[in-house]
Amino acid sequence: MRIMSLITAVVVVAVLYLIVFERDAVRQVAGGASPTILWDASKDTPLVNDVVVEDETAETETPAEAPSERQLIKVVAMKSTAREIDSAVVLRGQTEAARSVVLRSETSGQVINQPLRKGHVVAAGETLCELDPGTREANLADTIARLKEAEARVPETQARQDEAKARLEEAKINFNAADKLAQGGFASETRVASTQAAVRSAEAAVESAKAGFDATSSRIQSAEAAVAAAQKEIDRLTIKATFGGLLESDTAEIGSLLQPGSACATVIQLDPIKIVGFVPETERDRITVGARAGARLLDGTEVSGNVTFLSRSADKLTRTFRVELEIPNPDMTIADGQTADILIASEGKAAHLIPQSSLTLNDSGALGVRTIIADNSTKFVEISLLRDTPNGVWVSGLDPEVSIIVVGQEYVIDGIVVDPTYRELGQ
Repeated sequence: MRIMSLITAVVVVAVLYLIVFERDAVRQVAGGASPTILWDASKDTPLVNDVVVEDETAETETPAEAPSERQLIKVVAMKSTAREIDSAVVLRGQTEAARSVVLRSETSGQVINQPLRKGHVVAAGETLCELDPGTREANLADTIARLKEAEARVPETQARQDEAKARLEEAKINFNAADKLAQGGFASETRVASTQAAVRSAEAAVESAKAGFDATSSRIQSAEAAVAAAQKEIDRLTIKATFGGLLESDTAEIGSLLQPGSACATVIQLDPIKIVGFVPETERDRITVGARAGARLLDGTEVSGNVTFLSRSADKLTRTFRVELEIPNPDMTIADGQTADILIASEGKAAHLIPQSSLTLNDSGALGVRTIIADNSTKFVEISLLRDTPNGVWVSGLDPEVSIIVVGQEYVIDGIVVDPTYRELGQ
């Protein structure tokens, strides 16, 4: 431990000596000179009473090295010209069934058919669960009989109404005749009053017959409603698939009792299938309904389709907007819930294709590249990534023509004059 302390002390003294007494030589070494200059400088320095004395005339007698004579930092750069490319919005999302429904019972009863197992392909209208009818068919027959009974009374009530109307006409004729005879002195007032009473009685009979006819019509309508209700109750005994798809669960087991609201089966539709993603509000305006889009699943499967929906309401927590793609899936190889990388086409823009290795960060953490301007000095420019390809990355934010440092960009800062060597992208 003592030997290490002595060695450390010697190293510290040597470094302090070089910084304090040989700073000019240190500057020359930092500028590219040979390190042997440090040894030569230490030999030329006189000692007075074992203390190093600097030559005060050395700095004034030796002219400083001109900036033009200094060795410039060598870098490798490439010249790039902007090109118009199709831009794309990149999202991460997942697949989702186009439709998914849980079929539930609307009435109560025991299941009397054999169940279908999950994974079974069902067609629209196919029976999934059938319930025991019980006394429902007898109730239907009873309501049909009541309907026929009510309909049978229609001719009778219609005949009574016609008879009452005929008697009313006869009473009106007798009243008119008696009234004219009374005006000529050939009939008494008693006869006129009698015929007038007969008219009023006939009118009452007409109203009564009409009321009887209306009551019969009401009974017919009530019987028809009862028949429809009984028929509907029987129709509810059969639970059918509302659309073609796959059974996501087994149908209800035979003998199980279903109550109103009990689940019979779950059916999902996978053709076509949806791919759902969430786009940030800064990218929402770049997406339009109907735009071409593609997706890559984790297993490498690539699919394409169109944007069918773009939400106008942002999620309250993530401040993102839901976007949906519709993808054909005739063989149903794509399942519900798979992770997918989504690319949605948008308007083209000018971009540069540069090596990914040329990207760097500035002191603020911004992503960009270091470029060479007119006087061979360097300048950092922030960029935006558009697309990644095997040949490089497409970026925007640069001038139409620019020289980009591809090797050595990490060793320079803004304003440093460099000695560039240019090459092509593929080199």
